[in-house]
Amino acid sequence: MNYVFLPGTTTEVSTLCLGTMTFGRQNTEAEAHAQIEMALDSGINFMDTAEMYPVPALEKNYGATEKIIGSWLKKSGKRHNMVLATKMAGANRGLPFVREDLRYTPATIRLSVEKSLNRLQTDYIDLFQLHWPERKSNMFGQLGFQISEDAWEDNTKAVLETMAILVSEGKIRHFGISNETPWGLMRFLEESKKHGLPKPVTIQNPYSLVNRTLEIGISEILFREKVGLLAYSPLGFGILTGKYGMGQYQQEARLNLFPNFTRYNSKEARDAAACYVDLANQHGISPAQLALAFIQAQPWVSSTIVGATTLGQLSENIGSVHVVLTPEIISGIERIHTKFPNPAP
Repeated sequence: MNYVFLPGTTTEVSTLCLGTMTFGRQNTEAEAHAQIEMALDSGINFMDTAEMYPVPALEKNYGATEKIIGSWLKKSGKRHNMVLATKMAGANRGLPFVREDLRYTPATIRLSVEKSLNRLQTDYIDLFQLHWPERKSNMFGQLGFQISEDAWEDNTKAVLETMAILVSEGKIRHFGISNETPWGLMRFLEESKKHGLPKPVTIQNPYSLVNRTLEIGISEILFREKVGLLAYSPLGFGILTGKYGMGQYQQEARLNLFPNFTRYNSKEARDAAACYVDLANQHGISPAQLALAFIQAQPWVSSTIVGATTLGQLSENIGSVHVVLTPEIISGIERIHTKFPNPAP
C-alpha cells in the first residue's frame, strides 16, 4: 500500500480509502465488518462515510452506516488504526429526516458532529466534511452554471469559525468539502487565508475515466493551493469494471438495483466504458484496476475511494495499487477520452 499525508497535516492516509455507502443497505453488518478487516489487513488505514449513508438515503436506514462502523470500532478496539472521515448533509438535497434545520450553521454543524460521534462510538473525527454546498450549484450530473435565483447568504466565514472551535475542542482534526465547484473551493480558501481559519485540506468530488471534468478547473486549484482530492465513484458506479457488458443481467449490480441513478447510465457512458474495458483486456489488465490506476496516478489525488459489495471486488480494487500504466495504455486512454469526453459528469 502507498501512503501520503493529507496536505499540510501530519495525518498519513493510504492512497486507497474504503468507501462505505453500501453498509446497511447492500451489505449487512457482518459483511461490512469483513470488508473493514480486509481493507485494514491490506494496508488501508482510511475510511470514508457520511451521516446520510447508506445510499439511496431513506429515513428508515438513516445513520445505519455510521452505526455499523461504530460497532466495528467498539468490538475491534482499532480506532487508532483508522483515519476516519465522515460528512454532514446540507440543505441542497432536501433530506428532512436528517435535521429540522438543514443549513450549515454553528448549531447544526455541532449537532451533526455530536450525532456522528455518537453513532461512530468515537470521541473524535479525523476529517469532517460538508457533503455538498448549501447554496444552489451545478452538481450531480449537471454541467454549466444556470442558476438565476438563490436565497443563500454567504456564510463561509461562520462555517470556518465553527470548524476552528471544533478542532480546538478535539472533536474534529481536519475539515474538508465535497461536491464543490472551483468558486466554492476558492471562497473557503480565501476566508481561511484572510482570517487565519482552518482551510479545507481535502475536497471529495467525482473523478473517473468517464468523468474528468475536475481537470478543467479544480485540478489547478488543488495543485497550487495544496488541497488533496478524495476521488469518489472512480469506477463510475461499476460501469468501468465491465460487469454491465458481460451479456447477462446482474440483479445485484448497483445500476440495476437503483436505475434512477442516471448519472452513469447513459448510452454515451456505457459506450465509453466499453472502450476502456476493451483497452484493459487488450493489455491483460483488469478493467477495474486500469480505471483505478489511472486515478491514483494523478498528482492532485490524495486518496481514491473504493467501494465494494463483495470481498472479491474489494480485493481486486486493492490490487490496483500494484498496476503501473504504460505510455501505450495512457495514449489509449486519451484517445477514448477524446472520442467520449466526460459522458458521465
